[in-house]
Amino acid sequence: MAEMDTSSSGGKKGKHGGTKSKKLSTRVDMTPMVDLGFLLITFFMLTTTMAKPKTMDLVMPKDTENEEEKNKVKESTALTILLGKKNQVYYYEGLAQDPNASANPDFFKATSFANKGGIRDVIINKRDQVAQLRNAKGQPEDVVVMIKADDGATYQNFVDIIDEMAINRIQKYATVEITDQDKTWIKSTESANGIN
Repeated sequence: MAEMDTSSSGGKKGKHGGTKSKKLSTRVDMTPMVDLGFLLITFFMLTTTMAKPKTMDLVMPKDTENEEEKNKVKESTALTILLGKKNQVYYYEGLAQDPNASANPDFFKATSFANKGGIRDVIINKRDQVAQLRNAKGQPEDVVVMIKADDGATYQNFVDIIDEMAINRIQKYATVEITDQDKTWIKSTESANGIN
């Protein structure tokens, strides 16, 4: 609190007989302001929400005793998507580890990024199909999407397919280097469809 010191003797007559005015000393007590400052600091320290750490979700391998099954992708849960030139998208179910897989005419298919009848419908169908499967522990399986980009694929195509993973809530997907067999299938399909 501010207070005035009136203890000094003022008003005495000086040597020369004149009257001096009272000298008042002022002193400001800073204690309440300091208290208020600490109260404000304490208030903001207790009520402020700290920035939450932003982390990326990682899907860890399932806990199994067999080491070979930890990172192995099952043929029945895999969907391989190939990005070609001129916004063409190709796909097949599985990992194509069987060399005779392409003998089936329905094995390698072409589609586009169209909203209806495009790659989105393919992903949704595969996701629903795999969700009905159960592993040895009785837990539902997750679809695993392998993305492979050909030399003619554009950066926009790659961004679009990653967006499709987020839209369809595919938790497990990976970008994999395209194989020579995949390139051969793409070239034969493009030549059959007149894409140069």
